[in-house]
Amino acid sequence: MATEVVMPQMGESIAEGTITRWLKKVGERVERDEPLFEISTDKVDAEIPSPAAGTLTQVLFNEGDTVEVNKVVAYIGEEGEASAPAEAPQTEAPKQEAAAAASAAPASQAAVSAPTPPQPAGAPQQPSAPVPQQRAAAPQPAAPPAPAQPAPAQAGATPAQTGGARPTPQPERPSAERTAEELRRTRSSPLVRKIAAEHSIDISRLEGTGASGRVTKNDILSYIESGAALSPAQAAAPQAEAAAARAPQPSSPAQPGDGDRVEPMSVMRKKIAEHMTMSQRTSAHVATVYEIDMTRVHRLRESRKAEFQQKVGTKLSYMPFIFQAVTQAIGKFPVFNSQVSGDQIIYKRDINLGMAVALNWGLIVPVIKRADDLSVAGLAKAANDLAERARAKQLKPDEVAGGTFTITNPGVYGGLFGTPIINQPQVAILGVGSIEKRAKVVTTEDGEDVIAIRHMAYFALSFDHRIIDGADAERFLSHVKEILEAGQFTV
Repeated sequence: MATEVVMPQMGESIAEGTITRWLKKVGERVERDEPLFEISTDKVDAEIPSPAAGTLTQVLFNEGDTVEVNKVVAYIGEEGEASAPAEAPQTEAPKQEAAAAASAAPASQAAVSAPTPPQPAGAPQQPSAPVPQQRAAAPQPAAPPAPAQPAPAQAGATPAQTGGARPTPQPERPSAERTAEELRRTRSSPLVRKIAAEHSIDISRLEGTGASGRVTKNDILSYIESGAALSPAQAAAPQAEAAAARAPQPSSPAQPGDGDRVEPMSVMRKKIAEHMTMSQRTSAHVATVYEIDMTRVHRLRESRKAEFQQKVGTKLSYMPFIFQAVTQAIGKFPVFNSQVSGDQIIYKRDINLGMAVALNWGLIVPVIKRADDLSVAGLAKAANDLAERARAKQLKPDEVAGGTFTITNPGVYGGLFGTPIINQPQVAILGVGSIEKRAKVVTTEDGEDVIAIRHMAYFALSFDHRIIDGADAERFLSHVKEILEAGQFTV
């Protein structure tokens, strides 16, 4: 029997993944847990191990294809086996087979899978135009990209688990052709869509705080409790018209000239673009910049880094000191560790620091969980481990989720300062500039002003002015400055 290789669900809110590279070719031997293919999601890039040892007999999707979770993407057979079973699903399966399967299904399944009677196997395939009309006329939010729910006796079964006839899947447009509201709606969890249907809520009207703007369970429950839920008549309004009214007018695409090189965006680049644009629309961005004297931290690091490397087993950089200063400041100003949910502010219990890591193919933000409980040594070990595994594509989904405050370090490349974009659903992000020697005027213990060489850096704080006032931002960054300039750290 061939072993099915399925698209894994890399996190609770992940509905699909894009295959970026096959690491094995058809006919090649693969060992159990050996990396088989790479995928990219809106949370993490990862290598997927083989579920069994054997020969890769069939690959059902190409590099660049986006596949729903739990869908079979390949088969692994015994040594010398040439092909997968005949019933294996194909990426280009004839539409007539799907129609025949739908007609063989019970009438209750056909009624759930489509609002029109199933077509006989020999009937010509209906054009795709009616699909948007069906979605617009439905009294509940549009169906998710996963197949329609089966009859109650089979509820919860996945395509890989059911072997009999199944409802005809509705054809859908590629993600690039759908609006941001449609993507946010269709990628919400089944539980959120169920709650929305029960309360006649149009999910596309909600501002989601989940990854890439998804509407989470907390978002929709807060919306219901606020009394702002839509009436059934409003929810039944054509969603396409509402989305078109909110969507910005697209600009004319740039035309390449002679000699220009054109290449498509990677999956990660598309997700970054979507997330950054959504953040700019969501938060009222304001930035403040402080110059901080890092001389005492520099001296402490220089005096201890060799011993630290030998004792702890990892390098001592400036970042663990900055992490600890930030967690202490957050403890004093908890609004910087909060999230906005409708007209409510959620103050997070744990301080989970996100640290931006630059990759050759994009940017990722792994998270140091409960950073306020860690020492300088613990912060250094956690940060270095996450950064190394991020570059090796070995992060787990929960290691890039749950961040409550993010720190980015453009100074590692020599940048003095910038105004970073807030990492939603957080409300602030700190950018650390280059730490370099500068001539500064300092006051001696005798009260005399002298010019001295100091290690200085600019710290830029971007914050969400919806809930953070300028005075609070100044107090927060001033407290970070006070801690770092004092240099009283235990290493």
